[in-house]
Amino acid sequence: MAIGKRPALVVHIIYALGTGGLENGLVNIINRMPADRYRHVIICLTHATDFASRIAAPDVSVIELNKKEGHDLGVYWRLQKLLWKLKPDIVHTRNLAALEMQVLTLILPGVKRVHGEHGRDIYDLHGQNKKYNRLRKMMSCLIHRYIAVSQDLEGWLLETVKVPKKKIRQLYNGVDLTRFHQSFGDTGKDILPPKFADEDCLIIGTVGRVAAVKDQVSLINAFNVLVKKEISKSDKLRLVIVGDGPLYQTLKERVSLLGLESKVWLSGDRKDIPDLLRTMNIFVLPSLGEGISNTVLEAMATGLPIVATRVGGNPELVDDNRTGCLVPVGDVDELAKVLQGLIDAPEELSAMGTAGLEKVNNQFDWDVTVTNYLAVYDELLQ
Repeated sequence: MAIGKRPALVVHIIYALGTGGLENGLVNIINRMPADRYRHVIICLTHATDFASRIAAPDVSVIELNKKEGHDLGVYWRLQKLLWKLKPDIVHTRNLAALEMQVLTLILPGVKRVHGEHGRDIYDLHGQNKKYNRLRKMMSCLIHRYIAVSQDLEGWLLETVKVPKKKIRQLYNGVDLTRFHQSFGDTGKDILPPKFADEDCLIIGTVGRVAAVKDQVSLINAFNVLVKKEISKSDKLRLVIVGDGPLYQTLKERVSLLGLESKVWLSGDRKDIPDLLRTMNIFVLPSLGEGISNTVLEAMATGLPIVATRVGGNPELVDDNRTGCLVPVGDVDELAKVLQGLIDAPEELSAMGTAGLEKVNNQFDWDVTVTNYLAVYDELLQ
């Protein structure tokens, strides 16, 4: 870099900046990138929540375009004017909702276009929607580099979307081991409701956006099977669901209907995720679809055994019967059966947690992730 030259500007375009894996990854990458290498602006097509307060890097602007529901033609004009004013060196979009905005960069001289695939939502879990894939294939001729956060998504880009292999980089997210690692005996159960804080309670937990794709209702139903079967320790079982979202009230009503109010805690959105993870004995991710789950990585870094659905990037994180267990999507009875098996074998819980911590220690480091993102940006600008 020449002396006196300002660092190159990366404009990140996302749908919204709220609680979620994509957003968590973006913030972690920006916070860890050297300030003298790249500058950053985040453009939210809709809005940003107080999640933006987690950005610790200096001089990062977060701009909201307040896109209306449905087709809002005005958002294209607002974004076009903004891009022309910012004059970015790189425009980095993430997921389908932001992809088409790359068309607006065609009038920007010399700009490089990066697009990240971080997972799919409930409307197209397997990426087979013909309309969406036509758009993806059309846009693929404009994108200089794709970043896939899992091998599953990389394979889909190659085989379904037909993106040339030379354009794709498969980069895993990392996890902050110092923030999530669980010290022996440091349970922190005083942050739980009174009926959950007893030392002999066994906490089954999950963390994530409360939305259809995360399928927390299947976890509630499986927990109900465990409690109603009156298995050993059933009176000491508790379920903690951390997160907020459009289905929060639906989950609350389901818990009430099953009469589980004293055994299930819906915490809502929280900022003390590491502390809450330390209260848990088993972490469950019942999603219908996933890219690479940050919450699974965080739970593994805490030393927790994982039970996750066999979808997307989950099998890349969870080694079945070693760091946890993989279960079929939406199979409440099988989920309950697997959980019961783990509850009855506490030595397995400990061994799986240790193996999971070892795996994230060896394979999922934020410094490596950031180095890889820097390499993508550097390669394009050179």
